[in-house]
Amino acid sequence: MDLQLKDKVAVVTGASKGIGLAIADAFLREGAHVVSGSRNITPELEELHEKYGLTAVPVDLSTTDGPDTLVRHTVDEYGRVDILVNALGAATPRPSFLDIDDAEWQRIFNVTLFSAVRASRAALPHLLNAGEGSIVNISSINARLPFPMVVDYSAAKAALTSLTKSLSEEFAPRGVRVNAIAPGPVRTPFWTAPGAFADATAAQAGTTAQEALDVVVPQSMGISTGRVTEAHEVADLVLFLASPLAGNITGAEFTIDGGQVKTL
Repeated sequence: MDLQLKDKVAVVTGASKGIGLAIADAFLREGAHVVSGSRNITPELEELHEKYGLTAVPVDLSTTDGPDTLVRHTVDEYGRVDILVNALGAATPRPSFLDIDDAEWQRIFNVTLFSAVRASRAALPHLLNAGEGSIVNISSINARLPFPMVVDYSAAKAALTSLTKSLSEEFAPRGVRVNAIAPGPVRTPFWTAPGAFADATAAQAGTTAQEALDVVVPQSMGISTGRVTEAHEVADLVLFLASPLAGNITGAEFTIDGGQVKTL
């Protein structure tokens, strides 16, 4: 299926690893031009640059001017922005709400919510000038299924989902579609990195991180398919929503969680 993304210009935040990296890779394979923003230029990004011409911009997107810097770099290089994917997020598992101080709340919101607010604010004038475009926000099932270990992250993702709806309502009449994707557990460093959620789950279950992610998490979280989502599966959904094939889809939230969320 031709997604009609060839030569489109896509900005992807948080693309150094995980879901963001998979999204950047998927756009490049469809012939799009991709500008990624992250604090570090990882070997994976360097490989995408060598293979497909990815432009990787080293920038701290949690700062007030980081997202604008990324968008300006894109416009300077390509003259426009067609697609923005806000994939940046951060979460740290903690025993209790009482362990999270104001500085941590601010850090999580700066990375997870305000980076998307600022990137959208920077990109929208260019999308509106073109009279068309797409923003896809990577939210989480935690926006609707809060998890005490990441209460600050859950709150930030809930705000991101709300932002998606508000932006869609304002800008859909002017040709810009805004949608959100809410993944459940995804096999990325968000789970698999040392000290991350797989390790925390393994410690509680008395098993290995691999066993925790492959068996304990699907069983304990009621994932109907019996497995966690792969990053490329989220990326495939992003590409569809960003493409002209989804031309009348806006203000929507798509869950990809293997059937974990049972409610309507």
